[in-house]
Amino acid sequence: MQFSVDDMTCEHCARAITEAVREADPAASVTVDVGAKCVTIISDVSSGEMVRAISDAGYTAVIRAG
Repeated sequence: MQFSVDDMTCEHCARAITEAVREADPAASVTVDVGAKCVTIISDVSSGEMVRAISDAGYTAVIRAG
């Protein structure tokens, strides 16, 4: 699943988001592209739960279509 995170601006943001995702699913594979403001997650946890985890870290995640 892929998410747009428009308020992610730096590597600190990327680390915070990665940590939040891993709290929701320690086995998740997380790839963050700060320049593209994109987070790709491979997980068995639902996309809604991932949006919530990223939101709890202080960022706004929107599921990318496709």
